[in-house]
Amino acid sequence: MNPINSPITGEGSSKGLEIDYKIYETLNQFYKAFNNKNFELMQKNWLNSEEIAMANPLGGIKKGWKEINSMYQRIFLGKANVYVEFYDYLVIKMDGGFCAIGRERGHVEQNGEKLELVIRTSRIYKLIENEYKQIHHHGSIEKPQLLQQYQTLVK
Repeated sequence: MNPINSPITGEGSSKGLEIDYKIYETLNQFYKAFNNKNFELMQKNWLNSEEIAMANPLGGIKKGWKEINSMYQRIFLGKANVYVEFYDYLVIKMDGGFCAIGRERGHVEQNGEKLELVIRTSRIYKLIENEYKQIHHHGSIEKPQLLQQYQTLVK
């Protein structure tokens, strides 16, 4: 299994990639929602229940859609602009879903200050009524100084 290096940004297409179209579109939908601060599209990407979880650099562990949504509100409504894209990833298909494991790169900008981001990321999706819905996300930043700077910029 070879990693895919063509980034998923929310604006691309799966043409020429070795990835299932429906899986690509699901991941692309997430990045489109995130990079465009689109609450409606983000809510559509996640399973809206209390049985989901997220662990990320900004908010720690969040359980259930209500807590996860509050994290996205913090990012989307804040003063900082955050952009990330998914690359160097593997997709593992499972009965009734898939897991995407890779890296995110991007940046956060606020008041003329720009910080380059490097994040390890995994996302798990479950097939529900013929649509993939995200049920778990884990992201981590390896460098403590970068993590602290990111957390300071996105308050």
